[in-house]
Formats: sequence, structure tokens, C-alpha cells
Amino acid sequence: MGDPQEAYEAFSAFFRGRESDTYTVRDEPAGQSLVLRPRLGAISRIEDADQPRSEHLKVDRANRYLPGAMLFFENGYAGLDYFGQWFPELSDLDESPETRGAARAAAFTTEAAAIDEVGRIWADSGIVDPTDQYYVFFESQDADHDRAGRAELLQLIDFLGLERVDAPAGAHGGEVWVRADPRLDAECARWA
Repeated sequence: MGDPQEAYEAFSAFFRGRESDTYTVRDEPAGQSLVLRPRLGAISRIEDADQPRSEHLKVDRANRYLPGAMLFFENGYAGLDYFGQWFPELSDLDESPETRGAARAAAFTTEAAAIDEVGRIWADSGIVDPTDQYYVFFESQDADHDRAGRAELLQLIDFLGLERVDAPAGAHGGEVWVRADPRLDAECARWA
């Protein structure tokens, strides 16, 4: 189908009310596929270009499959870049969330890429505190929420040399507070 919304609506109607191990959506002209694996709790994306590659994402909630399909219909393989933490092997999904987060953080080897990822994490879950002195990540969340994302963020904070501070009394246990920094100011302004 030429229109992503039409494709999504047709696929959504097909997907709902069925129970299968695997659903595959293929974009033949682009040489790309999306594989939804509900029983395995995973999504895979595949690109059959000059250098074929596939990546896999752990899915904790069943309501993530259809949004993943919509992103694929809109922008193919690349449309899923920020949908979650992708790994090269399905077996990587069995690792602890903290190990997955650390592996994701290790993939960022330049300051520019690392600060971009920190900005993305902040855009998903953060605020600027009322005094404009701190960036708060995982705002109003407890420590068990998004353990992989938190582990990734903590390593990136260290890599970038950002100053993490103790959360004030009354803050949720999963919040990560970081002192304002010109690099964060610019990046978070871009994501806001």
C-alpha cells in the first residue's frame, strides 16, 4: 500500500483477534522486514541491503506491537531507531535490563552521539526542574521502571562527565537528577 495509514489500518485489523507466534511485514522494494514475535516478547527488524543486518527489541507490553508496525509503515527500518533498545542477536534479549542498558551505552563512542542519546532519553521521560538548575530523567518513576534505560543513562552521564546530584526529598526513587550543562541545554532544547 502506498499510504502508511492505510497499511497500518489493514494490518491492525489483521493483527487484532489473531494469535500467532510470528507476524511478518515485508517492504519488497526497500528490502526490509518487520517481524512481530508476541509469544517471544520481541520485535525484529531486518534489512536485506548490500550488508544485510537484523536487530531485535525486547517487548515488555503487548501494546508496543502495533505502534512498532506504524513506525515501520511510515519510515521503514530507520523509523524504528528510537523505538527502543535494539540488539544484534535474539539471545541478547535474555540479558538483565542493566546489562542491556550497559551494552547500549557502550555503543556510543563519541560525545555527539552520547549527548544525542541522553537528549532522547530526556525527551521520553524528563523535565527541567522549576529552578532551571537540573535536568530530571525518569520523572515521577520508581527505580524498577525502565531499568535498561536507567543503566544506559547512568553510563552515558559518566562518559560525558555530567554532574549527577542527589534527588531532593520527596522525589520518586527512580528519578535521576543532573546539574544543567551547556551541552544538555542545547540538546534538550532540540528535543523539547
